[in-house]
Amino acid sequence: MQEPNRFDYSPIVGRPRLTLPDGARVAVWVIPNVEHFLFDRPSTSITAVTTGLVPDVLNYSWRDYGPRVGFWRMLDVMNKHGIRGTAALNSDVCGFYPQLIQAGNESGWEWMAHGRNNSQMVTRMEEEEERELIRHVIDTIHQASGTRPRGWLSPALSETVNTPDLLAEAGIEYTANWVNDEQPYPMKVKQGTLTSLPYAIEINDIPAFLDLKQSGEQFAKMICDTFDVLHEDAQHGARVMAISIHPFLIGHPHRSKPFDRALQYIRDKGDVWFATGSEILDWYQAQRV
Repeated sequence: MQEPNRFDYSPIVGRPRLTLPDGARVAVWVIPNVEHFLFDRPSTSITAVTTGLVPDVLNYSWRDYGPRVGFWRMLDVMNKHGIRGTAALNSDVCGFYPQLIQAGNESGWEWMAHGRNNSQMVTRMEEEEERELIRHVIDTIHQASGTRPRGWLSPALSETVNTPDLLAEAGIEYTANWVNDEQPYPMKVKQGTLTSLPYAIEINDIPAFLDLKQSGEQFAKMICDTFDVLHEDAQHGARVMAISIHPFLIGHPHRSKPFDRALQYIRDKGDVWFATGSEILDWYQAQRV
């Protein structure tokens, strides 16, 4: 039986204390997943009734609400609170929706590479095929945005056994694929370095709304409760909180309104550092020196 060999076990209660800038207790990074979906493939769906149809117009057009409408409402909410997103960006977005790249750049967003599109997973790729995919995604985002991605999140967090090595080989500095911690940690790779940053699969609107059938109010409460607990736990060392959102979900009016209130709650409570993935990485690396 194969076990993961990319990191050592490290109980959070036994680690050196980490301290955030300016006395903050919790670093919060907000990750909008900015994605493109292929018309003839099944993917994230609001209903299973039509997922067997090709094309599945119902679910495809529901997802397509994201770049057309939801992204812009989500952006307005984040800008209202002065929050710069770390967008998990499919490289196909650069060609299909260049206005999203322009808007993100104008708001000071970071671009984290997120595969080519969200209809094709990384799992089961041959090593050279995956190496070429990673190169293509990085180069496409660099050319379109003007910034070379430092981070990587695979579509559906999918990996092969080679993925961390190939990411580090390509110059990627952090990955958000592993959701097993509340602090960054180093991963073992063949060459170079790679750091795991805490990502959220529970404070994430896809499982919350589609799997758990939560309302916008319930998701907002979960965000606030999570921040409260991390804020308290941070007396023993800084915590990192990720909020993972998708424009075709959080961008609907009935969800964006409570999301807005949750961000205001965090701001009002204070002792928070709203940061990008790269800022968290740089802080963590400086702490380890």
